[in-house]
Amino acid sequence: MTEAESADVAGWDFSWLDGRATEQRPSWGYQRLMGERMAHASCALDIQTGGGEVLAGIPKLPKLTVATEGWPPNVERATRLLHPLGVAVVADGDEPPLPFADEAFDLVVSRHPVTAWWEEIARVLQPGGTYFSQEVGPHSVFELVEWFLGPQPPEVRDNRDPGSTRAEAEAAGLEVDDLRLESLRTEFLDIGAVIYFLRKVIWMVPGFTVAKYSEELRTLHDRIENEGPFIAYATRFLIEARKPGGSR
Repeated sequence: MTEAESADVAGWDFSWLDGRATEQRPSWGYQRLMGERMAHASCALDIQTGGGEVLAGIPKLPKLTVATEGWPPNVERATRLLHPLGVAVVADGDEPPLPFADEAFDLVVSRHPVTAWWEEIARVLQPGGTYFSQEVGPHSVFELVEWFLGPQPPEVRDNRDPGSTRAEAEAAGLEVDDLRLESLRTEFLDIGAVIYFLRKVIWMVPGFTVAKYSEELRTLHDRIENEGPFIAYATRFLIEARKPGGSR
């Protein structure tokens, strides 16, 4: 428990959880598909890049590639990782406007954005350009969330619905070419995994600390020890949208 409480949670690398938690991966393989699109783009933007780990794993980046990130520890990590690859990292908060000119990019990507600002995405895309993203879906890992926070109202559980996302993208003038949703089994094998996860994914249980939730953590620890892994289900959806005009 102490180790998990002090572990570094900067960036978007979850390797600390190896042997402590498992999560089924989406069938589509986001990084591979993102790499295919990057290979044919001339200027690309990665919004909310985290520590830059996903973008750094792309085999062939466009000549002009830019990444944004808002959390200072991640900005520092992404800069160290991406600058040697020729990627410019821009510190930018999760709110509009994006600090780029109209029609600046032919490809915009984002993995697990906190918020997708569709009007801004549409603005910076060139005609014929593509937005490609893997996002967290509705009631993701809510078995764990509700262990700490209790039952959540429908408007919270159903937030991030793919159907609503389609409507928002279309309202911004984009055409949705692909939209897929999957539910993915997740196992927490010890209480350290739970603590690390909630410290890293800070919006799941806002204000989480070990001290604040010590009673819930102790009860959950005992349950895992006696009954085995705590099972939850993550949801992910893939969306690809295109700005009309130009060439496909």
